[in-house]
Amino acid sequence: MSLFKRLMPIKQGLFDAVKLFGGSSLCFLHSAPDSHVELHSQEQEVVIALGSNVGDRLSNFNHALQLMKKSGITITRHGCLYETAPAYVTDQPHFLNSAVRAVTKFGPHELLGVLKKIEKDMGRTDGIRYGPRPIDLDILFYGKFRINSDTLTVPHERIWERPFVMAPLMDLLGSDVENDTVACWHSLSIHSGGLFESWEKLGGEYLIGKEEMKRVLPIGNHLWDWSRKTSVMGVINLTPDSFSDGGKFQSVDSVVSHVCSMISDGADIIDFGAQSTRPMASRISPQEELDRLMPVLEAVVKIPEMNGKLISVDTFYSEVALEAVKNGAHLVNDVSGGQLDPNMTKVVAGLEVPYVAMHMRGDPTTMQNSENLQYDNVCKQVAFELYSQIKDAELIGVPAWRIIIDPGIGFSKNTKHNLDILMGLPTIRAEIARKSLATSHAPMLIGPSRKRFLGEICARPAAIERDPATIASIAAGILGGANIVRVHNVRDNLDAAKLCDAMLKHKRSAA
Repeated sequence: MSLFKRLMPIKQGLFDAVKLFGGSSLCFLHSAPDSHVELHSQEQEVVIALGSNVGDRLSNFNHALQLMKKSGITITRHGCLYETAPAYVTDQPHFLNSAVRAVTKFGPHELLGVLKKIEKDMGRTDGIRYGPRPIDLDILFYGKFRINSDTLTVPHERIWERPFVMAPLMDLLGSDVENDTVACWHSLSIHSGGLFESWEKLGGEYLIGKEEMKRVLPIGNHLWDWSRKTSVMGVINLTPDSFSDGGKFQSVDSVVSHVCSMISDGADIIDFGAQSTRPMASRISPQEELDRLMPVLEAVVKIPEMNGKLISVDTFYSEVALEAVKNGAHLVNDVSGGQLDPNMTKVVAGLEVPYVAMHMRGDPTTMQNSENLQYDNVCKQVAFELYSQIKDAELIGVPAWRIIIDPGIGFSKNTKHNLDILMGLPTIRAEIARKSLATSHAPMLIGPSRKRFLGEICARPAAIERDPATIASIAAGILGGANIVRVHNVRDNLDAAKLCDAMLKHKRSAA
């Protein structure tokens, strides 16, 4: 069911629409010469679309965002990243598209001038209309204002016919309408049901995943469409005390051998952890963690079997993340979601790599205490707390298109909570979607592999005996919407993932 169906239809008329969405302010119409439209008295919330199909498209986005920030445009939210087929002029390369929400004190035409200067500074020239360009920056919304002048029309006049604009625009919203400004944006839609209806009229989520429009996450040297299949992440613990395989991989040669075995079994990602995060584990220093990790990482990146595979570093220390990425890691997997190192999200933002933000309360020594196990509704509270962490990361500069979410099975959860999460992944996405559709669309990682709650349910005290239960939990998670599964036994869980993927594909084709 669409997330938007529970929203009431908007009544016809500008004022009724704002009222129905809960807004107490009106949208304003300006049809005046440029000089009469400028507003300097307060910050305005704006939406800016980005597009690029010349050169390094992602680098162009990053550069444009940096120039926007330097110019006085404060970015608060990012849409997802889309690779799209060209429109209008079709004989040209595919585009990357996204959009951002921001606040600025620039008047609308001043803002337009700033964006045009950024385009020019980045090499855009006058050419074929709708033709190739290194960067394209368009104002979609400006505060609560409808603007019609010789040089600027807001809302942008072609929003309603462009899925590649509407998709990232929708990402910047929540399924709940959060404030008067967003209510006004809905009321400016050409459809009585607001922006939600406009998106559905174009085709909505049914458009995503097709060749003409893919939602992607930049990782390594490619754009990853995580909807195509479930990715399997193999776990390698470089610790003497991890609950499942602690002490098993203490030499570089033993690790390399196991990596090759996991890849042969079908692993897409290898996740290295050099700090134990089992309950009550003692914390080691960043330097000790690096001493365990770096010799292994330096050896693994050189083996030919890693070609086309990804390396993840499981750490909550920013120093470790920085060194690991410098030496070949492709993504950072942080069990604390940035809570245990205040510099983590800033470092990840600078590294421009994907960031797995996991839900956990406290730290490994406190996460299972009675206070951290108190939930009224575990799925709703995990969603709220996880989104709050991701929102903070985004404000620091980690865009939504680099986020991977992990509800944290086994971390500050008891057996009942873990079962609720496994069965409630769609609820977690829907609750996050109330605040941010972009975050709700992010790839979801789950890691129930061999964990204690499986042993409690199945009476398997030894972690190695919990693989059948792991396979069952992995299958439940994939059918509930998980995109990445973190496991110790790659081969058997890959079989489960393939079966679940085939079931989901069959279900979609029959719909």
